[in-house]
Amino acid sequence: MLTDPIADMLTRIRNANRALHETAAMPTSRMKEEIARLLKEEGYIKDYRVVDADPVAQLVIELKYGRSRERVITDLKRVSKPGRRVYAKKDRLPRVLGGLGTSILSTSTGVITGRQAAERGVGGEVIAFVW
Repeated sequence: MLTDPIADMLTRIRNANRALHETAAMPTSRMKEEIARLLKEEGYIKDYRVVDADPVAQLVIELKYGRSRERVITDLKRVSKPGRRVYAKKDRLPRVLGGLGTSILSTSTGVITGRQAAERGVGGEVIAFVW
């Protein structure tokens, strides 16, 4: 039993990225699919898909690399954890590497990036940083 499935997802992506694997697979959930959707929209991954498996469906993420196999994702960091939740108000949204990275937030309107939250004027739980 996992206590933090999102941290497990980020760790699987981080490990596969460091080992230069083409894909990373993990059990799926709606929240993980939304995070994968944001990573694809922001250009950090090639694509993602849900594959039906016997015990539970799998989320397969296709990692993205540059021309000479340089990594697109430098690092992923889980911010809000089960032991310590981190929230951001609409006027105090976090910036990652001065705007070069992406923050992922869970808001009342769904899972969105920090940039989208600033445009919409909403705050929420800070899930992760990606750069």
